Amino acid sequence: MSQLGLKEAMHWEKAEGGRVHCLLCPHGCRIAESDVGLCRVRQNADGSLRSLNYNRVSAVHWDPIEKKPLFHFHPGAGILSLGTVGCNLACAFCQNWTISQSACGTRRMTSEEAVELAKSRPDNLGISYTYNEPFIWYEFVLETARMIHEAGMKNVLVTNGYVNEGPLRELLPYVDAMNVDVKSMGKEFYRELCRARPEPPRRTVEIAYEAGCLVEVTNLVIPNWNDREDEIAALVDWLAGVGRDIPLHFSRYHPDHQLAEPPTPTETLTRAREIAVKKLDYVYIGNVWDLDGENTLCPHCRKTVVVRQGFQVSRIAVKNGRCELCGGQVKMVGA
Repeated sequence: MSQLGLKEAMHWEKAEGGRVHCLLCPHGCRIAESDVGLCRVRQNADGSLRSLNYNRVSAVHWDPIEKKPLFHFHPGAGILSLGTVGCNLACAFCQNWTISQSACGTRRMTSEEAVELAKSRPDNLGISYTYNEPFIWYEFVLETARMIHEAGMKNVLVTNGYVNEGPLRELLPYVDAMNVDVKSMGKEFYRELCRARPEPPRRTVEIAYEAGCLVEVTNLVIPNWNDREDEIAALVDWLAGVGRDIPLHFSRYHPDHQLAEPPTPTETLTRAREIAVKKLDYVYIGNVWDLDGENTLCPHCRKTVVVRQGFQVSRIAVKNGRCELCGGQVKMVGA
């Protein structure tokens, strides 16, 4: 992909010995001439940091917003979803590893073309930057997100949250909603399975929530790694301390890429939800279609206000952020 590195990257500085110091994410890669960072898409070319995935897409799809998953942002809407290649984590359980951990094929798409495609469907909400890690597609995402806002549409990030505070704050004014993977509260989990640290994703959630972005959190529950009740309780306690109205999705793991643990028992997911609903207003179960974990309950009357099946919404009893059954406030943007 080195021949594609025509765009100078943002957030870097020169370092000793002809290296460049990438400042985009907490890895802080110091990259030698012709080498790439841990994300594999930012390269030192003649002492300048270049983006190798700028204007390159690997996947283009029209998705329901619920697939992100985002359950509290314009429920029932459709959104254009774009992905590229690479990731700044190396998760052994990655379920999109063919584009995040390997060099799959891409095609050219400019920001202008992305916006025009987004505008081609009158009922389209905007663009979701997803499938791989959008923060390492930073230059394209920032450029496109600005144009999407100018067109009166919405931007969504589906992210691991592994980004430095400066770049995050620069992009946030153009981000309307994000789902952040908080994979575990434990250092061992992040170190052994992701080659990273647990604190940066949590800080991303905190900063985005404080900035007024609609934030939802996903936790992939993996047997023998992050499924103990004390670990679930620690995650819930932290998230409730940020905002009890942040939706939390417990997602079922299945074996993929390099990890061969068995699929998450449904009983584990049910128990995780039981722990979480004591302190959080909105808790869901994902990747399982036969559990009662997709519907939204009013945090006041506890009656169902949004009915979902799969990624389809069949009923919404929320209007202007209020439950139509009891009048209580329900955190729901676009309903």
